[in-house]
Amino acid sequence: MNRLADWIFVVVVDNTPRDVEIGAASCAQALDPRIQYFASGVNRGIAAAQNEGIDALIARGFDYGLLLDQDSEVSPDLVAGLVSAIQELRDQGRRVALVGPAYDDPRLGGIAPFVRFGALGLTRVPVAGSEPLEVDFLIASGSCIALSEWPVVGRMDESLFIDFVDVEWCVRAKRAGCSVLGLPWLKMQHSLGDQPVRVLGRTFAMHSAFRHYFLFRNALALIFYRRYMPLGWKLSELGKIPVRALIYPLFSGQPVEQIKMIARGVLHGLINKLGPFRRNGE
Repeated sequence: MNRLADWIFVVVVDNTPRDVEIGAASCAQALDPRIQYFASGVNRGIAAAQNEGIDALIARGFDYGLLLDQDSEVSPDLVAGLVSAIQELRDQGRRVALVGPAYDDPRLGGIAPFVRFGALGLTRVPVAGSEPLEVDFLIASGSCIALSEWPVVGRMDESLFIDFVDVEWCVRAKRAGCSVLGLPWLKMQHSLGDQPVRVLGRTFAMHSAFRHYFLFRNALALIFYRRYMPLGWKLSELGKIPVRALIYPLFSGQPVEQIKMIARGVLHGLINKLGPFRRNGE
């Protein structure tokens, strides 16, 4: 993190649940003094952290914001490439809300294709060429946002807490008339989830039971309660739900906890109960 401060202004939002003063003292001391550090003291979710970080950038008058999490590796060339690309596109008069690189996770088979939403599912867009590609969403980490479009599109949806936050924001950006563009000539190393498992020739990214609660809950809530979410995305996620519900308990090493959290996520998604997870009390 400290090396980033040599290239760009850095804001760190620490969502680690702990005493705020102890957390701020220990983490802030290890950071470069040029970095602006926020210790939440409680896990408020990725959406809240992203909103807080972007608020800090806007307050300082920046034009662009680069979202990163701890699972991504970035270089000066990647940062420069993202900023120069979005600046050039906007100078051409295009309303671009977001640009991002292709991400490479060797554990999941290498470079992941970009994605568009089709009428009945997802269409995978090959990572090739030297021109920006119109896509329908990008993963948040590694994405560069035009902050002038932030008030138009709106903030990240904190009620979702973590999963599908980036997808939902990109859908709103497209509905607002902005472009979301993948830059195939830029690549970023990114680890998606925990150690994946391979079943019948397919590789599945694995997460904790806590994380799977949000995956199932948010998918169902967005499918049934957000009319603006594209039909192709909804159908794709509906098809994945039973497969995930089988794979995660069987191959996680913690089947009972996985089943409990998945079931709770399904229930809360069906009744549109969002926000942070509360273990004691439904």
